[in-house]
Amino acid sequence: MAAERTVFALKESAALRFLYETPLGRFWLKLLICPVVSRMCGVFMDSRLSRSLIKGFIRKNGISMERYGEKQYASFNEFFCRRLKAFSFDKDPGSLIAPCDAKLSAFPINSQKEFFIKGVPYRVSDLLRNEELAGRYEGGLCLIFRLAVDDYHRYCYIDDGVRREARFLPGKLHTVQPIALRSCNIYRENCREYTVMETEHFGCVTQVEVGALLVGKIVNHQQDGAFVRGQEKGFFCYGGSTIVLLLEKERAQLFPEFFANTERGLETIVKIGEKIGRKL
Repeated sequence: MAAERTVFALKESAALRFLYETPLGRFWLKLLICPVVSRMCGVFMDSRLSRSLIKGFIRKNGISMERYGEKQYASFNEFFCRRLKAFSFDKDPGSLIAPCDAKLSAFPINSQKEFFIKGVPYRVSDLLRNEELAGRYEGGLCLIFRLAVDDYHRYCYIDDGVRREARFLPGKLHTVQPIALRSCNIYRENCREYTVMETEHFGCVTQVEVGALLVGKIVNHQQDGAFVRGQEKGFFCYGGSTIVLLLEKERAQLFPEFFANTERGLETIVKIGEKIGRKL
């Protein structure tokens, strides 16, 4: 029996409503979602000048620094990509673990290779730009892990296995918050990188890292070869972002609370390495 988890109901900010739901806001949005703007933001966040933002960011977002080691950070991005003081994960090979800290939503993939978010269909082939690969996930699961700015922004492999293919797909940088889904398909438009992995216990798993507003940098460490459960796969630089995990049909059973919460319009808070289901 899984422990009771905390659910999350997102409150949309006035700034995002302005950007996505007003004519003037959409004008400014066209500039903000360009990768060049993200790169400019990244240059500043990598500079020593950005260190002045750290204390206020911790205070504003209520971040508990007890999980992290004591360190003087050279830049805001070094702080943002900070490592945990101690990292543990469920080592049972039959356990499906969360690849990151996140707010999780879970969706079944139907026979048309689609998953539905608030009644709107999204095609797996649009996410991957690969119809053949999308076909492997017909009848499977789509798990969306949305990272907020206060989450730990490093992510790990969910099982032992071998990398088969990695591909970067250029695009825009919309926010990954649900407000953007009302006016655009972020899983087709945003820049993203996917990795196809042949895993020991869950078959062919594809993990997609999706860039977001003011996040132009997805850093994946390993390009090919073997990996092990819990090994760090990569990290995101400044901002919120999303990981999408695609699982084949009848490979894993997710705890039912995740589907129930998603159907109620709620996300479920999970931590990196936490058990969220089992292999079938």
